[in-house]
Amino acid sequence: MAIFLPSTAEETELALDELTPREIVAELDKHVIGQKDAKRAVAIALRNRMRRQKLTPELAEDIIPKNIIMIGPTGVGKTEIARRLAKLANSPFLKVEASKFTEVGYVGRDVESMVRDLVEIAIDNVREEKLEDVADKAELNAEERLLDILLPPSPPPRPDTPAGGVVIDGSTSLAESANRTREKLRQQLREGKLDDRMVEIDIRERNFPSFEIISNQGVEEMDVNLKDMLPNIFGQRTKKRKMKVNEAFEYLIQEEEQRLIDMDQVTRVAIDRVENSGIVFLDEIDKIAGREGGHGPDVSREGVQRDILPIVEGTTVNTRYGMVRTDHILFIAAGAFHVSKPSDLIPELQGRFPIRVELQSLTMEDFVRILTEPKSSLVKQYTALLETEGVKLEFTPEALEEVAHFAFRVNESTENIGARRLHTIMERVLDELSFDAPEKKGQQITVDADYVRKMLTDIVKDQDLSRYIL
Repeated sequence: MAIFLPSTAEETELALDELTPREIVAELDKHVIGQKDAKRAVAIALRNRMRRQKLTPELAEDIIPKNIIMIGPTGVGKTEIARRLAKLANSPFLKVEASKFTEVGYVGRDVESMVRDLVEIAIDNVREEKLEDVADKAELNAEERLLDILLPPSPPPRPDTPAGGVVIDGSTSLAESANRTREKLRQQLREGKLDDRMVEIDIRERNFPSFEIISNQGVEEMDVNLKDMLPNIFGQRTKKRKMKVNEAFEYLIQEEEQRLIDMDQVTRVAIDRVENSGIVFLDEIDKIAGREGGHGPDVSREGVQRDILPIVEGTTVNTRYGMVRTDHILFIAAGAFHVSKPSDLIPELQGRFPIRVELQSLTMEDFVRILTEPKSSLVKQYTALLETEGVKLEFTPEALEEVAHFAFRVNESTENIGARRLHTIMERVLDELSFDAPEKKGQQITVDADYVRKMLTDIVKDQDLSRYIL
């Protein structure tokens, strides 16, 4: 699964090269509770990346990122720390599960696909930035094209028109009249008065003949994108289509944006970002940490590690946008390591992850903080959701402590899934309120400790029931 989170306006105000490790940790504290050691490790890694950019190219080339292994149970914040770090740095970010890859020769995804996915994410990121830059010009161009359709320009005067004051004055007044009419139409268009009028525009056909290619390398190895080639081979076909003015305006804006964006430049910038600031989060690395045992699918575990090794060490991967070097991509691996341990990884791979941090299991106090402190805490999310129905929801401090207490107890008695248990508990607590919210418009509802106990006590008491529901 590829995840990319663009930076928000608030976060882009922070000058990245001025952020100290302490300030980076403070930013991460706004979203992730606890885990100081892991935050310190990623903050140092990010700061070292900034330091490297200030060095001479010769020295910077030799400084490789110090990759990190995060060790800890599920639901304690491993993925969230890496994701928020990438968002803070505005870096291309990819989360992949190591267990999804297979050794070369087996059916499944090869490890080089993670670099290709990261490049695609970076391309989308840079393209979105360029779209913002050309948005105003694209809108103006689309507006002119739409006005040309609504009011076709008048034909030029005939060359055999006899010269004379009357005719010249007439042609001038016709042009001025046409301009006035065009400006009136422009004003109506901007005010939305023409939105429901039908117009006919030329749209590009996107239905190209399909080809099936049988290859022993798989689609991911193919560098040629036939759909990109076909318009160049057969020419861009268009067809007439009737649509409302507002729909036509949106379509023409998209067309103009494509014309104004230089995709070659987008590709160059994206590849540079991937090579110098890309972050790959390798989850579930403990699932491939076992040695070869000759039992079913486990036989390819060490093979997957050996395939991942050159990517982490630094190699060149062929993508549809060109060659991409992985020498300076930061790799953050994570795993629970319940059954295996980091030393079960092959020695070469261990050596490429020199920094190891252990994340602690969450306490009841941590659960209370998770419910309230982060910018998008669960309490804020549920309050905002019910506010859309006109219901004002409030939680008493005792209610939040009770929710945290139940989450902690269920984690201890069943599987420990960390902070994710809070989602199931909160859903169960607010089940009736969420269902009845449309009928409670305008009401103020306070959730107290008694209400939480009423909704949860019976389920938690019954161990078998709690395993299914919570």
